[in-house]
Amino acid sequence: MTFVSNVFSGHIGFVARIRLLSETARKRLVQYRAYRQTYRELSEMSGRDLADLGIHPSHIRSLALEAAYKD
Repeated sequence: MTFVSNVFSGHIGFVARIRLLSETARKRLVQYRAYRQTYRELSEMSGRDLADLGIHPSHIRSLALEAAYKD
């Protein structure tokens, strides 16, 4: 009697790993660029403009991080 078993090991192939790595790197680059742009734009605003928006200058970094990395 012959017995054949098709077992999936749960490992992804090399090409799939490279593709996933590439997609992850691209996503992180897009997020980083969004962070830098948001940070730069808020940093260039005057204290009065920030106050009008209800933003304290010490919150610029956290707001930029939230804007870029919030999923």
